[in-house]
Amino acid sequence: MMRTDDLIKVLSADAELRQASFGRAWSLAIAAAVVAAGLVFTAALGPRPDIGAAAHTMHFMFKFVVTGVLALTALPLLVALARPEAVGSRSIAWLAAAPLLLAIGVAIELAVMPAADWAPMLIGKNSPECPFLIVAIGAIPLALFVWSLRNAAPSRPALAGIVAGIAAGGVGASFYAAHCTDDSALFVATWYTLGVAMLAIAGGIAGRIVARW
Repeated sequence: MMRTDDLIKVLSADAELRQASFGRAWSLAIAAAVVAAGLVFTAALGPRPDIGAAAHTMHFMFKFVVTGVLALTALPLLVALARPEAVGSRSIAWLAAAPLLLAIGVAIELAVMPAADWAPMLIGKNSPECPFLIVAIGAIPLALFVWSLRNAAPSRPALAGIVAGIAAGGVGASFYAAHCTDDSALFVATWYTLGVAMLAIAGGIAGRIVARW
């Protein structure tokens, strides 16, 4: 007959094995999402012609700070939401980091630039296509994240799907930023945000349908 101590050890080992398997599955999903986004970006767009010179400008690099922070705050939250355990509001609050950085960038830009330049900065050259290209690059990552949620046990599938869309948007926007020739923080706050929002809405709907249990 198995003793209580032995049973506890078996259960603990099983829990650790499941934990490791869960972590590996999400690591693979995230890696696959980044690779897929990179392939779509390379095949369809590619970097802007002047990326070498642009990389030395603060406005260009600030785009990657914002999109990178968005992805890096959304991805851990997504993995946490994939579990059945409740996620605290403090963890969710980290999602405000990227919007806060962007708001500061917009405020500084509006303070130093003449009001006559605000409309051209907002509209830019790529506004008609920007949100849709971010969605195109982030579509496969979103599908991978939602599929991973389907195989997990999120207690709040709609919220998990929204965060999946935000994470996919952060990945997609990070790649698109290398192609986009509009570097204004005001442009990013408007059109990049629209693209991410579209993915978040799609993720919320998909999460509610696919990841419900």
